[in-house]
Amino acid sequence: MKKTYLFRASIAVMLLTSAGAASGQTTEPVNITSSAVPFLRIPADARAAGMGNMGLATSPDANSGLWNLSKTPFADSTGSLAVNYSPWMRDVTKDVYLLHAGGYYRLGDEQAISANIRYFSLGNLPLTDYNGQLIKTSYPREMSFDIGYARKLTDRFGIGVAFRYIHSSLVRGNLNEVRYKPATAVAGDISMYYSGLNEDGQGLTAGLALSNLGSRIAYRGDSDQKEFLPANFGLGVAYTFVMQEDHRLMLGVEGNKLMVPEMKDVKEYYETGAMAAWFKSFSHNTWRASGGMEYSYRNAFSARLGYVSGNRQEGRIQEMTAGIGGRYRMVAMNLSYMVPTGSGANRNPLSNTLRIGLTVDLAAQR
Repeated sequence: MKKTYLFRASIAVMLLTSAGAASGQTTEPVNITSSAVPFLRIPADARAAGMGNMGLATSPDANSGLWNLSKTPFADSTGSLAVNYSPWMRDVTKDVYLLHAGGYYRLGDEQAISANIRYFSLGNLPLTDYNGQLIKTSYPREMSFDIGYARKLTDRFGIGVAFRYIHSSLVRGNLNEVRYKPATAVAGDISMYYSGLNEDGQGLTAGLALSNLGSRIAYRGDSDQKEFLPANFGLGVAYTFVMQEDHRLMLGVEGNKLMVPEMKDVKEYYETGAMAAWFKSFSHNTWRASGGMEYSYRNAFSARLGYVSGNRQEGRIQEMTAGIGGRYRMVAMNLSYMVPTGSGANRNPLSNTLRIGLTVDLAAQR
């Protein structure tokens, strides 16, 4: 088999984008299950990031399309737009960032449409041979664009579907007599939402989402070694307490499963179809759990805390998050921060990650 240098670029991208790199564990080898375009699993939403990356069952907002599109028909505002920015892994590199823009618009009381775009810049990536000699400098960029539709089935249940276009450019041109080009793929999301809130806004909510279900992706047109997209199964529940009308406290938990098979046998791995891989993935433990809370006062100020934990095949993720938010009329600002953990060689490279988000409602909230 002919060796290529794209492997080095791919590994560098995965280390920069996969939360599995956050563990800092070096004393024991771990076979971390990974996929192509892992930036699709990076939380772009500053509000959710402050609650431990929890967004499946939380109250709907302009970023709902990133988590659970079926929440949007239950939103208070007729429509809302969001912009989020995150400098990524600043303890490791200074030129990587994730940018998101999107929103939704309700078509009456029963349905809504949405659109989102994510752009992930990995800065400058030097490509070297096995002797460490520089071959060229690549400028990896990845992006996705999706549109979606959601509808209430009853006053309590909603369903949503989204279609996504993915573009990934890790390296261009010839390397080791092999020509590489940007890779593209298509995928879809299916989501469901239950709202048990009473007239005061108190009660149980739940969400379920199957995300990034789609084709495999390759960076060579003649390659039979296509990589899997980061298909994900997520399930979450939350409960909102209303105290003296002005005070609200939401508590929630969420679990996410990466639906990608293990690479135990290379030949079998690449011969496995996407749908078969989704079912095979449940034979190993690529689960990630989140828990979080959000306190809000008069819908004008919010404070958030959260925790994320992943097992060995998710990279032994251990992350604590915090966030705040403020609203004035139809404009809201959210900030989230990942609390530094570990020290020295075991320092979490995601420590000090900051996300900034701005949302603008198209009409006053109900």
